[in-house]
Amino acid sequence: MFDNVSYDGHEQVLHVQDTHSGLRAIVALHSTSLGPAGGGCRLWSYKDPRAALVDALRLSRGMSYKNALAGLKMGGGKAVVLGPVPADARLAVFEALGDAVDRLGGRYVTAEDVGVTVGDMKVVASRTKYVSGLSGEGGAGGDPSPYTAKGVRMAMEAVALHRLDAPALEGLRIAVQGLGGVGGNLCRELAERGASLIVADVDTERVERICDEYHAERTDVETVLLSDADIVAPCALGGVLSEDVVPKLRARAVVGGANNQLLSSAAGRMLFDRQITYAPDYLVNAGGIIMVAAEYFGTNSEERVHADIERIFDRTVEVLTRSRQYGLPADVVADQMAADAIARART
Repeated sequence: MFDNVSYDGHEQVLHVQDTHSGLRAIVALHSTSLGPAGGGCRLWSYKDPRAALVDALRLSRGMSYKNALAGLKMGGGKAVVLGPVPADARLAVFEALGDAVDRLGGRYVTAEDVGVTVGDMKVVASRTKYVSGLSGEGGAGGDPSPYTAKGVRMAMEAVALHRLDAPALEGLRIAVQGLGGVGGNLCRELAERGASLIVADVDTERVERICDEYHAERTDVETVLLSDADIVAPCALGGVLSEDVVPKLRARAVVGGANNQLLSSAAGRMLFDRQITYAPDYLVNAGGIIMVAAEYFGTNSEERVHADIERIFDRTVEVLTRSRQYGLPADVVADQMAADAIARART
């Protein structure tokens, strides 16, 4: 693990196996300098355990940077459950995951991510108190994806105004890859503001629903990011912006909800050199963790949570302004800002 290219001085990485339930999981704690490591739990069928480790390492580092830029009193962590999980074993698997989280004694706070539901987190909560994303009763809470989508929309508005010379999203063509919780809610946010949508997802029923509700144009998952659009929004899995893909992009900006969109730093440099505005993913998709943190710490009034998410607009402007000022890709600028915040907390 220590030689893994995705290892970044992580404080703790646990490989968890429970023979009774069949749980196999990895919990990666990147940093607790700012507070307990906050980050969701992902259920995914990886091609092999090494791929799961890479995902956990990358995602947990991204959570550290996301939480730091958002000004949260949380470090960064992530759990990945190696799928598939049979339906009749799901309850036992998430009970075992809750036990594993509890043994960490509060160093890690979990919530929903890809493949995991509010119901799953309620099962986890039956075994540990170190969990969030459970309910919206009495304030913001529950499924974090609508809050994430709002943050992505705020970042798009910042990019539209400060890079595309568009005062609003109305009339812009926006291509969305992935129509799950974040992507589907983002389409609603964008359609309500008059944007024209191009959409794609591996689930044809999702595509049909979004096209019917928002009069969107459909295309293929493999080519949606290459659409003739003003903005493309990766909202599925990461690594979609590679050195092969970036030269083919026709959009003027990339602003999406997926984690780890850049396959490499070289791809980020290529975007910058092509004058394609890239709003770093962990900057713009922080709405969900802002809500999760507020629910966990008991500060989750709807008004306060939405006000905190709306500050993503200003942070996006700040990163893009520094990027232009220093002549550096936006992801490099955001990385340094987040690393500085973590270093200050550590010392």
